[in-house]
Amino acid sequence: MIRASHKFSSFLSCWYPLVLTIILAFICIPSIAQKVLSNRIANYDMEIRLDENSKKLHCKTQLTWTNPSADTVDHLLFHLYYNAFKNSNSTFMKERGVPDFLLTNIDEECGWGWSNVDSMTDKAGNQLMTDAEYIQPDDGNTSDQTVLQVPLAKAVGPYETITIQYDWTAQVPMTMPRTGYNKEYFFFAQWFPKVGVYEPAGMRYAEKGGWNCHQYHSAGEYYSDFGVYDVKLTVPLDYVVASSGQLIGQEKGDSSMTWNYYVEDVIDFTWSASPHFEVTEDKYKDTEIRYYSYPEKTHFATRYLNSIKYCMQYLEEQLGPYPYPTLTIVDPPIHGLFTGGMEYPTLITALSFNMFPAGFKTPETLVVHEFIHQYFMQMVATHEVEEAWMDEGLTTYYESRILDSYMSDSTSTIEVMGINAGNKEWNRAEFFGFKKNDIAPNTLKSWQFKEGSYGPICYNKTALWLQTLEGLVGVSTVDEIMKTYFEQWRFKHPCRTDFVTIANAVTKKNHPDKFSEGLDWYFDQVLYGTVQCDYAVNRITNDKAEQPRGYVDDNENCISSDGENTALLSKVVVCRNEGMQLPVELVVRYEDGSQETRYWDGKDSCKSFEFSTDLRIAGAEIDPERKIMMDKNFLNNSLLVEKEVSGVRKLFARLITSAQHLFETVAIFI
Repeated sequence: MIRASHKFSSFLSCWYPLVLTIILAFICIPSIAQKVLSNRIANYDMEIRLDENSKKLHCKTQLTWTNPSADTVDHLLFHLYYNAFKNSNSTFMKERGVPDFLLTNIDEECGWGWSNVDSMTDKAGNQLMTDAEYIQPDDGNTSDQTVLQVPLAKAVGPYETITIQYDWTAQVPMTMPRTGYNKEYFFFAQWFPKVGVYEPAGMRYAEKGGWNCHQYHSAGEYYSDFGVYDVKLTVPLDYVVASSGQLIGQEKGDSSMTWNYYVEDVIDFTWSASPHFEVTEDKYKDTEIRYYSYPEKTHFATRYLNSIKYCMQYLEEQLGPYPYPTLTIVDPPIHGLFTGGMEYPTLITALSFNMFPAGFKTPETLVVHEFIHQYFMQMVATHEVEEAWMDEGLTTYYESRILDSYMSDSTSTIEVMGINAGNKEWNRAEFFGFKKNDIAPNTLKSWQFKEGSYGPICYNKTALWLQTLEGLVGVSTVDEIMKTYFEQWRFKHPCRTDFVTIANAVTKKNHPDKFSEGLDWYFDQVLYGTVQCDYAVNRITNDKAEQPRGYVDDNENCISSDGENTALLSKVVVCRNEGMQLPVELVVRYEDGSQETRYWDGKDSCKSFEFSTDLRIAGAEIDPERKIMMDKNFLNNSLLVEKEVSGVRKLFARLITSAQHLFETVAIFI
């Protein structure tokens, strides 16, 4: 017993430090690591150093990439986003993605940027940059250097994993859309050499395996595989860092601080830095929320944080919980304006203006919109360049639902000096205010939308046809479609046919009689088509019903037309003024206040409804509950019948009307 006790004491004295370290590690791991949610194909360990004076990044990156296919892959493709800002000949710049006044500042200070891979080696030490070259898969613009093709010394076999190391340098541009610097404010989005997505046969539209890696275009954003990011950011000592992921460590140097951030199961990594950031902290359940702003904007914290917590609760109930331990909100200073209103994994940027009245709900709108993107493009990782409606459109749809629920459907966008507007109606106005809203279907790639149609069609039109779908199949069915879609495709890469398949299946299940064939007829019009929608009540008549005359019942009694006839044959004519065909409701109201509803498949260009009754029709309205949000003109949806006047009253009414018209005409020339 004594010997055993002595051995145990010796064991403790020798191994106690190691055992304690292991125990502490297991205690700490749950606060950092999480349940594996994705396939983790592209994983990055990065060491980044920001040179504040030269505005350069000096970086080392280790990429661990797994071949997701049964193919043998002999080369990698990388996005080099910063080369879009290398000169005016890049595809991004030729597509006019930057306002002219920004270019003036860039030319004066040579604020252009670039990214260069200095060295890339595999695990065996082979130099891979020897035969690397820039390619232009979209437009053949040889001046564009935003896609780098790197041949491998040894091909990656089916489902094998490769690790490569690369050193790279970037010249940070002056503030460009989504990224750059201005004064002491830095924002880094779409900033590092990022591997493209290899799509196996059968994934999305791929008939055979191949790389999907577009050039950087001014419209659309990104498409990436899920992975784990462990990033060390070295910045000047007085700088504060806001970043994707969770801060797991800091190391202080003589004049710098290294911030170590870690995040799992995301498709990208974004960060910002400034010595002027102030941080406001909050929490929703297990998620730590941090709001970064300049001192003059800290009073917006309450508006942002209350909105974001309501949004998180709403989406948790509708779709599922937010799975990450952190959420970062960056509110850029005025000189960082063009980095605002954006979404990245676990980090979003807002936009506020101190001079705006409180009744402008821009802060709430942006923070809600960008957070919804954590579901549609972050967790459900659609291809934002090829199918922008699947992230921007679905997000805009939920934006209306959440904001109108959080505030009011009449004031959730504007509430200033008696001028009110709800978010749903605001989105509708944006779409129909764009005069060329039939210029393109939803299915174009982002850079193919012309004449400014990208926003109205990808954002607003999608929201409208989803709202119209609510009217056709019911809100509960749309909720089931969205929840099924989210649960089936989170942490994957769906395409539009995946969404349509789920919408068809749920609708057939819930409405086997009304929609037994599914919704392909609907998506052919609103998703793949460009047709417009406009239903109208054209005219109403109340005529005396013609009485039967002659031998009607038998051959002996002849019926004449003599006698009082009170029966009416009334008609309501409704018309389809545009090409879209949707089932609609028609409500007819009689002079005694009663009403009845008829249903129309909406296919004919015009249809006459007849009503045999002793009551006159006082008015009629098509789609009275405004279920068809795609209808571009609600004003012609209803029509009232003028009451008849006779004798002196009738003559007097005509004189008054004529006088009014005369005065209106004279007023034109006064």
